[in-house]
Amino acid sequence: MSRIEPHGDVLAVWGSPIGHSRSPLLHRTAYDVLGLDWSYGRREVDETGFATAFAQRTPRWRGLSLTMPVKSLAFAAADRRDRTSELTGASNTLAFTDEGIVAANTDVAGMVLALADRGVTSAGSAAVLGGGATAASALCALAAIGVTEVALYLRNARRAAELTPLADRLGIALSPRTLDALPSGDEPLLVSTLPGPAQTDLELSPGRFRGVAVLDVAYDPWPSRIAALAAADGSSAASGLDMLVHQAVAQIRLFLAGTPDERLPDEAAVTAAMFRAVGRPVPAR
Repeated sequence: MSRIEPHGDVLAVWGSPIGHSRSPLLHRTAYDVLGLDWSYGRREVDETGFATAFAQRTPRWRGLSLTMPVKSLAFAAADRRDRTSELTGASNTLAFTDEGIVAANTDVAGMVLALADRGVTSAGSAAVLGGGATAASALCALAAIGVTEVALYLRNARRAAELTPLADRLGIALSPRTLDALPSGDEPLLVSTLPGPAQTDLELSPGRFRGVAVLDVAYDPWPSRIAALAAADGSSAASGLDMLVHQAVAQIRLFLAGTPDERLPDEAAVTAAMFRAVGRPVPAR
């Protein structure tokens, strides 16, 4: 992505539900460290309200963070998109620039870095729980660390057809399975994209996550049921908050410098402050 020139000083996160979002805390913390006089709020926006909210923007707007269920609408609203947006058909970031609206999907980088914080930088196979937009980002993240085989666990295995074309493009062999047959350690890595409430009725027995690296993108409440069981099995689960911090750093890079690839001034201090703000341990690396 070539350098762009964002403008304005107003930013926000949109989605539904949105009251639980930690993005305002993370972004305001980063802006304080960077000395940026930017505002960052939140707004309840669903699919039916997106067009109206989007039309109400003023020139003061610099960018948006997007969560479910409006990531695909954000993708469609952009003039330019990064590769991960193109792959997944979803964008969690929009930057308003003099060259148009630029979309990015920083969830993928957030997942890769959250796994790296736990020492997971490569794997050959993995399991993914859930089949929505976040699962598409998970496939991209897994491909980035060398995964070529994914067992995809869904409540309705027929939904795997929606992710199969993406898996094919990424060189991943997808094996659809149902959530009543969760892995017992066959895959060394598991990524759960299931919301916390959706985990309550899973049939999980002790030992399911023994020897398995776990990334659970849920974070409200934390620990999630999967994370608690992983901990009981001696496996430390990376939290959705870890992913959220890393993807927010990439968003701020885009909002500030016009690219998610250019590091922030004193980025280590910014990132550490963001981890502390949400009560997560600061990664050693």
